[in-house]
Amino acid sequence: MAKLNPMSTNVFFIGLILSASGILSPPIALTAGLLYGFTFIHPCPLDARRLSKVLLQASVVGLGFGMNLVEVVKVGRSGFLYTACSITAALLLGLGLGRWLQVGNKFSFLITAGTAICGGSAIAAIGPILEATEEEMAVSLGTVFVLNSIALLLFPELGWAMHLSQKQFGLWSALAIHDTSSVVGATAKYGVIAMAVGTTVKLARALWIVPVSLVTSILKRTKSSIHWPWFIGFFCLAAMANTYVPFFTFTYFVLNHLGKLGLTVTLYLIGTGLSKSTLRQIGIRPLFQGALLWAIVAIGSLVLIRKGLIRL
Repeated sequence: MAKLNPMSTNVFFIGLILSASGILSPPIALTAGLLYGFTFIHPCPLDARRLSKVLLQASVVGLGFGMNLVEVVKVGRSGFLYTACSITAALLLGLGLGRWLQVGNKFSFLITAGTAICGGSAIAAIGPILEATEEEMAVSLGTVFVLNSIALLLFPELGWAMHLSQKQFGLWSALAIHDTSSVVGATAKYGVIAMAVGTTVKLARALWIVPVSLVTSILKRTKSSIHWPWFIGFFCLAAMANTYVPFFTFTYFVLNHLGKLGLTVTLYLIGTGLSKSTLRQIGIRPLFQGALLWAIVAIGSLVLIRKGLIRL
């Protein structure tokens, strides 16, 4: 066993502090964690694993304080059937690709759920239910955030090149970009209307974390009992409080911000738990599955939007 040196400990805690302070964005925090895991020996792998599991669930609850159910339901009601069909189709397609590529079941489901619903938030919610390992979480989240970064840069340029209206671009971004934050970033470059449409539609899709998580929990039942995801219930309560009890708006803002910081720290911790040896064992197939599924969803949704088959 390689000897632990003080430098690895110092670097680990510097990265942890930077992630918790908000200086590092979630994708950068995950990248920093991965670089650490590939370079140094982890000083406290078991403690980091326990902390990341609890912090991940708490962060999902914090993210609920950023949702306004009135706006979400208003958009989601008109496109409820389409949303249900599109998420179901993406889930079936992703799982089919995973089986074809011989990707592990947990990898396949996490990457598919992240693509179909809302990226890192969906993976964060479903991962604990599946009892996914750090390696499975890290690779799934890494795949989503890499594709998010590409979309953030590429989508506005493609939208302008194809002369998409702001409504069309906002809708396309909400359907084809994984995370809400990346949807906001891409649509903000395109215009105010695009950002309003993209953000609202994406939040409406994000609500599907709840039924998908519950169904996953039921399907993964043990002989003794069903493992109900308690944090999903608190996520719903947080969203309801933010919508219907407006007296504590500043408190909700703070809790939502803490949820985002918590998710950033979690991504860093998960990244530090991945090493070269584990990545070699995992292989490239999960990454290929995520990229292929994303390309199919992005191209398919764009074609349907341009033909007017999907519209608000």
